[in-house]
Amino acid sequence: MTRPPGAEPGGSARPAGRSTAHRAVQRQAWSVGLATGAYGVSFGALSVASGLDVWQTVALSALMFTGGSQFAFVGVIGAGGTGVAAIATATLLGIRNGLYGLQVSEFLGVRRGQRALAAQLTIDESTAVAIAQDHDHPRRIGFWHTGIAVYLFWNLFTLIGAVVGNALGDPRRWGLDGAAAAAFVALLWPRLRSRDAGATAALAVIVTVLVVPQAPAGIPVLVAALAALVVGLWPRRQAPREATPS
Repeated sequence: MTRPPGAEPGGSARPAGRSTAHRAVQRQAWSVGLATGAYGVSFGALSVASGLDVWQTVALSALMFTGGSQFAFVGVIGAGGTGVAAIATATLLGIRNGLYGLQVSEFLGVRRGQRALAAQLTIDESTAVAIAQDHDHPRRIGFWHTGIAVYLFWNLFTLIGAVVGNALGDPRRWGLDGAAAAAFVALLWPRLRSRDAGATAALAVIVTVLVVPQAPAGIPVLVAALAALVVGLWPRRQAPREATPS
């Protein structure tokens, strides 16, 4: 007996649009991966300009693999900050990846042997693409494909940026020093819809502007993050509940 199109062995018919939807998620994931990886060129160039050599730069991308922390690390080093300030700043920015891990673990369902790889690929982009999907299976597809795509392109373009960094000269001439800030603004902007989020971001900006002239490189980021954390944890007054008729 001939099975109808889309039917699977055993008689269960596969939903017609499922494979199309999954391919759409994959295309989205690899598009995000390419776009994100492309500004790895700026990191490679900035890292070399900050005093790291090509292989130190490549190792930083391969092992740390969190763009914000990497930019913060080389930014502090390049500005003359101490190693302790650079590590503290990078670590603070990397804490968010641990919070992402708690979120994606609900649907990822990784086995013990996959946990290290999943942890390495838990970044802004893989989490964002995953949670944008409606069901667990496309979420897993989005997470893995985005994480792998970003990792491959980010490391490739980091190497390119590090190799051609000397030829580029000062990255600030090409606006590459603003790539990290622009990427973070793009990630932050959609999250500023509520009044509390906007107020917290504004406070962090004000604190940073006030602290920058007074503190060593890397310290303003820590102080601004601490101020934002205090605001986020500050107890808010609950709106009075309406009395329910008895």
